[in-house]
Amino acid sequence: MNPSQISAAPEGLRQDVRPPIAMEPAPSSGAAEGLLHPQRRTAQSRPHIKPAIWNCRTGADYPLNHPYVRRFWTALIGPGAVADLLRLATAAQRGRSLLRPIHLPTLTRAGFVSHDGERVLVRTTVPRLSPDDVRRLHPALREEHRTTT
Repeated sequence: MNPSQISAAPEGLRQDVRPPIAMEPAPSSGAAEGLLHPQRRTAQSRPHIKPAIWNCRTGADYPLNHPYVRRFWTALIGPGAVADLLRLATAAQRGRSLLRPIHLPTLTRAGFVSHDGERVLVRTTVPRLSPDDVRRLHPALREEHRTTT
């Protein structure tokens, strides 16, 4: 007896009951009736910018790859802003362009970036936190900052 003929169903009820399989590939994601959705009217595309290095030292500066930047400045301005700062500095050092970062206003307020609409200058070092900035930190980070520096 052939193993493909063995079935728990009575002999007359065994049938191939699978539905037919479509041979066309599935539509790509975001496709509706074969057409891709156009960009929303309210969406704004970000322009490309080509940052340049801003040589601005204030004395006790830290390089961007220093743990101080990731630990304390991330807590103060946020991880997205610090990531944008690192991307801007890398692009400036390599002479490349990138999409305008969404945290550019935050970086400008913090003093890491200077821009006039077209030209973007980015620092490659960051200063120590000011006493006002330290007061804005979480108490545990405030204590760590006091003992670290």
